[in-house]
Amino acid sequence: MDDVIIGTDGQCRCAWSQAAPDYPRYHDSEWGFPVGDDIRLFEKVCLEGFQAGLSWRTILEKREAFRDAFAGFDYRVVAGFGDTQVEALMDNPAIVRNRRKIQSVINNARRAAELMEECGSLAAFFWSFEPDAGHLPAPQSVATSPESVALSRALKKRGWTFVGPTTCYAFMQAMGLINDHHFGCVIRNKVEEARSHFVRPE
Repeated sequence: MDDVIIGTDGQCRCAWSQAAPDYPRYHDSEWGFPVGDDIRLFEKVCLEGFQAGLSWRTILEKREAFRDAFAGFDYRVVAGFGDTQVEALMDNPAIVRNRRKIQSVINNARRAAELMEECGSLAAFFWSFEPDAGHLPAPQSVATSPESVALSRALKKRGWTFVGPTTCYAFMQAMGLINDHHFGCVIRNKVEEARSHFVRPE
């Protein structure tokens, strides 16, 4: 099957997991496993925004540098960034130096602080868009969904940027709001088990 590939351990995995050196670990231990931590959720939204027009491989390779540059993606800290920090980030060769995307992270950090007051946690907000498991498309068959469109609209209404429906769908895939591992992938059942024990935030 083109959708899966046999790994060095003889197990089938999503084919994309073998496309770059960092992908196997990311695929096996992160992608699709449910996340309820506000900082990690905020980080992922930001990194998906940085990925726009680029490959995830580029972003993943620079992820630690992004974390260093953006205070671990603690939105409470990033919300206080100003022109001095923007210029420092623009001079940082270890990250993607795109002014609009850098400013978007700062803007979204401020919007995240507002969302916290509104919903109590970022996790409660994001997980409210979890799709009905009975109405999901075939794994990795679409780039958007009704839920990602709704999430995008809700974020944009609150002033967030770089959060289009495709970006939101990639976020939902990665953060476990859906299990999009292929049916033949050895990790799919592990993700499903993790989702079954995951306590949805309220």
